[in-house]
Amino acid sequence: MAGRLAVIGAGLMGSGIAQVAAQAGWTVVLRDLDRASVERGLDGIRRSLDRFVTKEKLTAADAEAAVGRITPTTDLAAAADADIVVEAVFEQIELKHEVFRELDRICQPSTVLASNTSAIPITQLAAVTERPESFVGTHFFSPVPMMKLCELVRGFKTSDETLATARSFAEEVGKTCIVVNRDVAGFVTTRLISALVMEAVKLVESGVVSAEDLDLACQLGFGHAMGPLATTDLTGVDVLLNASRNIYADTGEAKFFPPELLQRMVAAGDLGRKRGQGFYQYD
Repeated sequence: MAGRLAVIGAGLMGSGIAQVAAQAGWTVVLRDLDRASVERGLDGIRRSLDRFVTKEKLTAADAEAAVGRITPTTDLAAAADADIVVEAVFEQIELKHEVFRELDRICQPSTVLASNTSAIPITQLAAVTERPESFVGTHFFSPVPMMKLCELVRGFKTSDETLATARSFAEEVGKTCIVVNRDVAGFVTTRLISALVMEAVKLVESGVVSAEDLDLACQLGFGHAMGPLATTDLTGVDVLLNASRNIYADTGEAKFFPPELLQRMVAAGDLGRKRGQGFYQYD
């Protein structure tokens, strides 16, 4: 199926999606607002591929070929000829609406528009386009080159053909898919992890348990590979905060309301691994 992919947003998620697609033989346009952001994304892809080469999971020639399939750009119009466009910008509905209004105008009628959102209902995002039947959620997981799951999320008008195209793409780049048939806020995985993280933060905030012991309890008691607070640091404290806010706004359920500690951490810039400090400190 390998074809032409455009990824909008060169952050950790966007660059990861671009990497796995390029490794699978797709021609990729990687777009962000400024050259510095695009170059950071491309540098991250090179470092990731180098690690695979060092571990002998990829040849140097294949890594070089993958990078060669990625075209960095700041021009959204570069997505015009893509078969699939995956948006991976910040979790803010107004920002995503702005992107998709432009993509709807720029892209070919046959292009599938996909959002990597982890919490915003796909129907709300598709509503600003003239092609809601060609709109789908493709929720990848970070780090994309390592994580095998992809949530495929149907909007109210997503067609079977669009869903099938998204599944073929995700499986071709090495992912195992689940299908979310109704795009409730948070879908399946973000809804579950948000409820767990909010309760975990409350327990730490109130002094019931340390972050380390809470994560250890989840690892040894529930068989989690990583505790919920370490997961939050990896994903981004700000990302989890915004996801929980989106779910709370949609549902009004108190279990999704972000605790004060989480809000204060984001305000202070303690965003997790990407900033060197979150629930844990990183070198």
